Amino acid sequence: MRIAITGASGLVGTALSRSLTGDGHEVLRLVRRAPRDIAEVRWDPSGGGVDTERLAGTDAVVHLAGAPLGPARWTPRYKNRIRDSRVLGTRVLSVALAGMAEPPRRLVSGSAVGYYGDTGHSVADEGSPRGMGFLADLAADWEAATAPAADAGISVAHVRTGVVLARRGGLLGAVLPLFRLGLGARLGTGLQYMSWISLADEVGAIRFLLERPVLTGAFDLTAPEPVTNADYTAALARAVHRPAPLVVPGVLLRAALGGFADEAALVNQRVVPERLLKAGYSFSHPDIASALSDIA
Repeated sequence: MRIAITGASGLVGTALSRSLTGDGHEVLRLVRRAPRDIAEVRWDPSGGGVDTERLAGTDAVVHLAGAPLGPARWTPRYKNRIRDSRVLGTRVLSVALAGMAEPPRRLVSGSAVGYYGDTGHSVADEGSPRGMGFLADLAADWEAATAPAADAGISVAHVRTGVVLARRGGLLGAVLPLFRLGLGARLGTGLQYMSWISLADEVGAIRFLLERPVLTGAFDLTAPEPVTNADYTAALARAVHRPAPLVVPGVLLRAALGGFADEAALVNQRVVPERLLKAGYSFSHPDIASALSDIA
């Protein structure tokens, strides 16, 4: 296939590009600067421009671009940056694809498990209602921004991704050196659930959906077994053969990270990939021990 990817330089985009090209697919990378080679295509998500001529003959688009949702101080200004980069960028891309004489048949567009808000200790899946809060509102509007593409007949899937675990990059990559020094720490009480997925399964699930355009709508890209932060901390400590005796109090997380603490780090996100499992996807890392043993 000929596949275009936004956010191709990010953690998931880089791994996805490598996986696709390794299997003989052609990958085009959408970039915000002047293209440096024939594999790059110019787009301007803030200005509304996409070089759709270069996208002619593309079979599918994977849209991953946007300001990071990971640990950072979520000030009102940063929240606006996140929202604009996700919602406006998705709308610009969808309108551009819809306007093509022969648009791609498939669009796999990013989203987040934040759609469900704080789930408590209840399990949520794609049939669960939208939650409350900034991330829930963002994910709903983010997904709705693909409407022009769907209205043009493009098959659209929204991938509601959890915490992606990788040796380098992302949340795990940031804390792994500390855990290897025996300085691992749980967050707050550690009782909050975390929905996670290995980078290998994130790539595998996106490719699974790319190859099955009949599968539309929302798909949770999370492992089948969410874990509490305390269990995750203990599992990571075991994987690196070091103790993890420390605790980062919630009050310190809120002081350091602002809205991120209350929206992501300290809330329950107990989400399972019901639709992905029913469609037949087989996880390489269904549980946290198998994931961390391969990664850490």
